[in-house]
Amino acid sequence: MIIPRSFGFFSQNLGCPLKIRCPNFTRIRRHLPAQASSCAEIDDVVTAIKRLFEGEEIKFSLDVAELTLCTEFQQLVLRAEHGIPRGMISTYRRIAEYLGKRNGARAVGNALANNPFPLIVPCHRAIRSDRHLGGYQVGLEMKRALLEKEGVVFDDTGRVACVQFHYERIMWNKGIQTTR
Repeated sequence: MIIPRSFGFFSQNLGCPLKIRCPNFTRIRRHLPAQASSCAEIDDVVTAIKRLFEGEEIKFSLDVAELTLCTEFQQLVLRAEHGIPRGMISTYRRIAEYLGKRNGARAVGNALANNPFPLIVPCHRAIRSDRHLGGYQVGLEMKRALLEKEGVVFDDTGRVACVQFHYERIMWNKGIQTTR
């Protein structure tokens, strides 16, 4: 069941906010006094999220996300995060450097901490530079579970075991010196 809330919708089944663009929402809103309703776009997203939790590889289109709810910087961060493929990770610092904000790791972290589109923009794929998980809106256990479901491996200390971060090779190919 999808219920409209302030900027978007809330899924009672999934227990997480879904802020989704629905062209028919204005028309639907008039008919919502006692009963919640939905539209095909929301139904499709909810079905895809359920399939994601069942282990299917799902990549959401940003067309379903109303990015205009976000600041310009947050939109850039969310688009960069959305570009990280399933099973890959990047760091807050790498994303900041990719966006041309060399000292912007904390700002990237804050933008992701306020991601109004969790799972649609997979912010669980950003971690700290020391390979610890960092934060996550719904808790570190969920972040780790999502990453493990994507095939990301952790060492005995709980750090992500990876050789290369996403955006590292892209920046190297552009001749941009990055920090480790």
